[in-house]
Amino acid sequence: MSSRALVFFVPVIVIAIFWLMARQESKRGVDPTHKGFFERNGIVLGAVFIGLVAFWTLFLVALPYLYMVVESFHPNLPPLKRGGPDDVVTIAQYKSFFITPNSGLVNSTHLWAFFFSILASVAVTALNFAICYPLAYYMAQTGTPQKVRLLMLCLIVPYWVNEILRAFSLRLLLASKGLINQVLVGSGIIDTPIDFLGNNTGLYVGLSYAYLLVMMFPLYNAIESLDKNQIEAARDLGAPWWRIHKDVVIPYAKPGIASGCTMVFMLSAGSLAAPQFLGGPRTLWFTAVIYDFFFQAFNWARGAAYSFILLAACIALVLALLRLFKVSLGETIR
Repeated sequence: MSSRALVFFVPVIVIAIFWLMARQESKRGVDPTHKGFFERNGIVLGAVFIGLVAFWTLFLVALPYLYMVVESFHPNLPPLKRGGPDDVVTIAQYKSFFITPNSGLVNSTHLWAFFFSILASVAVTALNFAICYPLAYYMAQTGTPQKVRLLMLCLIVPYWVNEILRAFSLRLLLASKGLINQVLVGSGIIDTPIDFLGNNTGLYVGLSYAYLLVMMFPLYNAIESLDKNQIEAARDLGAPWWRIHKDVVIPYAKPGIASGCTMVFMLSAGSLAAPQFLGGPRTLWFTAVIYDFFFQAFNWARGAAYSFILLAACIALVLALLRLFKVSLGETIR
């Protein structure tokens, strides 16, 4: 049996493990006042729920990822040669990330694209937090209900437009002959247009704008549940505003901050549309490299290896930051 075919048996093994765990749990003492899943939903509706969740989890999430991981450990072969003597398990695709296969030199182009994408995603995450935290605090603690609803509406309505259209709109605004440069030059503030796209300003603005709500809502939900009496008590004790945020608000909202930062970072690192439309001519985003391997060079094995490297690096960085700030993974998703 090939390693690719073995992937399809992994979910079966996982389901069997969870089924055994459920059977073991059912043998323990059960609260008589607690209704089971099928008692609450009925057999038909409960089976539909389980089937839909299982289909989504296995066929749309687990199997594609598992198949790409297995594919990354195989050479790039035409379909007729797959499963033959040349189709062996190898780490050549991962090695090509560090060493260029043809020249044997360090693959500086892809390494630079990888580290630039990671660092730029961190910068976008920090920028989003700096923008969203004051606004989320105002909406959650000091804003009136009417103003909060108006701000929510102003934040949500622009996202009714497709992400690609928003990126094109920002490109029109930030281009050398775009609206912003025309206003600045026409008003005499600057003499020559600013190359917002060439210096990656458009990239940071586009990514920050694309995932603004992803940062806003976790922050708002976390800060909104904070008892206002704690803030008033800190003020009564003479704490300055920065001390209130440092010692009261931010420690309480730490799970929301971690959740928002995690999602913005992961989405930014895996973004494709904004870097392609708003990046400068010398900007190479790592997801664009992966896209080219899949759909230009048709080298799925190398594209899968690069995808797994990016995913593993992002997960490792997120877990390291959660550990650094002493926030558990469960707190970020509660």
